[in-house]
Amino acid sequence: MSAPAAGPRLSDRQRLAWLRLIRTPNVGPASFRELINRFGSAEAALEMLPELMISGGANRIVRIPSVAEAEAELDAARRAGARFVGIGEVDYPPLLKTLDNPPPLLAVRGEGAVFRLPAVAIVGARNASLAGIKMARMLAADLAREGYAIVSGLARGIDTAAHKGSVSTGTIGVLAGGLDVPYPPENAGLCDEIADRGGAIVSEMPFAWQPRAQDFPRRNRLVAGMALGLVVVEAAQRSGSLISARLANEMGRLVFAVPGSPLDPRAAGCNALLKDGVTLVTEAADVLGALAPLAGTRAPRTTPLAEAPDMSAMPPPGENDRADVLEALGPTPIAVDDIIRHTGVSAAQIAMVLLELDLAGRLERHAGGNVSLIA
Repeated sequence: MSAPAAGPRLSDRQRLAWLRLIRTPNVGPASFRELINRFGSAEAALEMLPELMISGGANRIVRIPSVAEAEAELDAARRAGARFVGIGEVDYPPLLKTLDNPPPLLAVRGEGAVFRLPAVAIVGARNASLAGIKMARMLAADLAREGYAIVSGLARGIDTAAHKGSVSTGTIGVLAGGLDVPYPPENAGLCDEIADRGGAIVSEMPFAWQPRAQDFPRRNRLVAGMALGLVVVEAAQRSGSLISARLANEMGRLVFAVPGSPLDPRAAGCNALLKDGVTLVTEAADVLGALAPLAGTRAPRTTPLAEAPDMSAMPPPGENDRADVLEALGPTPIAVDDIIRHTGVSAAQIAMVLLELDLAGRLERHAGGNVSLIA
């Protein structure tokens, strides 16, 4: 593994604190950023967590990972030939920064240079047909020869074919579990080959984390978020690949689909996407032509590594403010701007109340910045 490229870097102390903070239950990417913005650093935020959880109405204070536990995970990464990359560092995937609430830390094994290539995601059925596997491998190889990195989720079938078609030129595999828990297990060798041949394996999950069903949509979000466009080769009507296509569309990425026989249920999802107006693909040129105007675009520069101003001296929300926000919230997602207009509470105070509720496990965040109470 080569050394990370020169550029802004977290200090070892910052990286340790960031890891402890993001590994704390109820702290997700959105609350992580809010905490850094509010308290100026992850270390200061960690000290304030118990008080904020109590203010949010938590039934119990969740356990914050210790320094020793975070150091153990950093050691596990080093033993695996991996590292943790923070948002804003050079080896953080550029397009991922443009998502709503991108993961603040990614475990990365392999070469960060592959993230600086324009990328295309290729996804599809696990129980793929031989024709689908051949098509995925051919598309990946042809796109890779034109200078694109290929992103996929390391699943059986189409994902595996896409990685194998581009492993010699640069492919990115995204895991739903820990970086040291390849899934499916038979792709452990493929993970090694990807990392050793100029590609990268990434995960936002802790080391030793066994993937659960709910972790795969999170993985799909990263797959779609790293790429300029997403190609679905085969997909049933109800499949994770269609979730990836929906997420890509919501992110403003281009979505493509390979048509299939109406008699094959593995093609039903792709054919439905085509009816909805996505771009039809029969060869790499169809993707290359659509992406050409976007391939030279750069993601906005992100520099969250400099500590934010310390806003901890800002007066906390009053009990009336909390009551007004709680009354405005319900199980139906609503925009934060609507809460501001309805309650008359300042945006800064509402943001703090929402953060407290989030840390207490009482708030759900939705696409577009909407929020709701968890029943």
